[in-house]
Amino acid sequence: MNTSKFVLATLLLAFAGAASAQQAAQPARAPAQNPQAAQQQLTPAQQALVARQDAEMANAAAWVVQTVDKNNAAEVWRGASPVAKNVVAVDEFVRQIALDRQKLGAVTDRKQAAITRTVYPAGGQVPAGNYVNVAYLTKFANMPQPVRELVSFHMDDDKVWRVSGYSLR
Repeated sequence: MNTSKFVLATLLLAFAGAASAQQAAQPARAPAQNPQAAQQQLTPAQQALVARQDAEMANAAAWVVQTVDKNNAAEVWRGASPVAKNVVAVDEFVRQIALDRQKLGAVTDRKQAAITRTVYPAGGQVPAGNYVNVAYLTKFANMPQPVRELVSFHMDDDKVWRVSGYSLR
């Protein structure tokens, strides 16, 4: 894997770090990108649609983390977005997740912490597009403190949300 693909693969596997770095480098967010302000500006019907999408994304993320829990990260990769598949091979995706999870041990507790939305423009470190991130605070047998587990989804060209990243921090 060449250096640029390795860097991008690392970014996708650790999407949250890249998101934080890029958000810090951006000027102040427009109100539509602030989840609380945006939610207050929505009509009740729009709020219901957002709530429905949140539930769907939470269900999809739950499937991802449960599949990873069963040591089947390859299945997650098979259904992943092309933005992820184009930068990280299945073997590397599986290997990195297995290494991270082996150090932490078995999951002892998991709580969904947040669902966020981000839009990245073309030309950045992260492939352009709409992303939804589902974050968990997860406790593992070998780690006394909760770890932030993040599942990222990308809206692909066919208007289907697919996994674009999984990371532990």
